[in-house]
Amino acid sequence: MSLSRYDAMTQALHQAGHRLTPQRAAICRYLATSREHPSPGEVYERVRPQFPAVSLATVYNTLLVLRDLGEIIEIPGTAEGLRYETDLHPHINLICLRCGRIRDLPSGSLSAVQNAIQNDSHFDLRGLRVDGFGLCAACRTAEESETHA
Repeated sequence: MSLSRYDAMTQALHQAGHRLTPQRAAICRYLATSREHPSPGEVYERVRPQFPAVSLATVYNTLLVLRDLGEIIEIPGTAEGLRYETDLHPHINLICLRCGRIRDLPSGSLSAVQNAIQNDSHFDLRGLRVDGFGLCAACRTAEESETHA
């Protein structure tokens, strides 16, 4: 039986010796249910209504710990700054160079690549991330309109 994302995150924190404060639990709950690629500021804004006293430092520290534990993946270099990947299943991130939006593209073939890497190299692969960079449909349309204006 596989653990839910929330359970996996909180268990990893516990096993690494970190207390599961109500604020950390709320951060994990948001990350586990988010289909977005949130920035630290977005995580803060989502958790703050429930915990008005939560600090941005608590959010950053929790994100860094979860990243270091392999429970989330840092996505640097988007137009909107640092983002976090919460879906650890193999997929492709399509990152718009103009607006920074990130869209997930499921790819069954990445699972085959991940299995081949593990079987052929005996490397304990913990995740596989492929990023594609370009323009989303909205930004491509906007760019074409600006070019023809």
